[in-house]
Amino acid sequence: MSKSRHSSDNPVQPKSPSIDPAEVAKFAAMAEDWWNPYGKFRPLHKFNPIRLAFIRDTVAAHFGRSPLAPLPLKDLKLLDIGCGGGLLSEPMTRLGAIVTGVDATLPNVKTALTHAAQSGLNIDYRHGTAEGLLAAGEGPYDIVLNMEVVEHVADAAAFLKDSAKLVAPGGLMIIATINRTIRALAFAIIGAERILRWLPEGTHDFDKLIKPSEIEAALAGQPGLSLDAPIGVMYNPLLDRWSLGRDTGMNYMIVVKKT
Repeated sequence: MSKSRHSSDNPVQPKSPSIDPAEVAKFAAMAEDWWNPYGKFRPLHKFNPIRLAFIRDTVAAHFGRSPLAPLPLKDLKLLDIGCGGGLLSEPMTRLGAIVTGVDATLPNVKTALTHAAQSGLNIDYRHGTAEGLLAAGEGPYDIVLNMEVVEHVADAAAFLKDSAKLVAPGGLMIIATINRTIRALAFAIIGAERILRWLPEGTHDFDKLIKPSEIEAALAGQPGLSLDAPIGVMYNPLLDRWSLGRDTGMNYMIVVKKT
């Protein structure tokens, strides 16, 4: 849930930061915050199981693998854009993927590096942006995860096009975001941020939320791309549980495939 800022004219070159030993304690504390299921990232922890299962099952089906295999993503190159503290990068690594995580916020990257080291995981974390990776000639990747990022960038259409260029032929990109609807305004912003305080106020800007049709329009005409129908991600407050379905009026995911 990091707030990357996209600028096509001045891409930030991706770098692999090192951690100053004097700062380890600070970033370890940040890692504890990111990975605390009852802390300020609680909504992501609640959301994580449903999206992890969706990613695993979608990727396994796409590449003809069993989702129940010990390492269903074995040896697949995966890019996690806006990786934050590594809440997706780490489980993807455990599923066998070769993971690169990129984030525009340096403290997030150092936090992710610290937690991965504590967990004994080898993940290539970078401080930078999707367009920076593209400009540096990185990739392509079998899987690109674009989860809860597009609503935070300055130019959503350009960001989506750059992200799609990082997908290898035969690969896929999974996009997750919030729809720009009155219901999303009421529940995802007013409810979640201002009333329930699940997220810091100002985390989301309603005007920057993006509709599925706008994602389709941004990627229309891009060579070799096809988009599956959006899948709704719904929250039941009575059960305190997320589920998948047809209702895309709040959160949704879209799978983009490249031939």
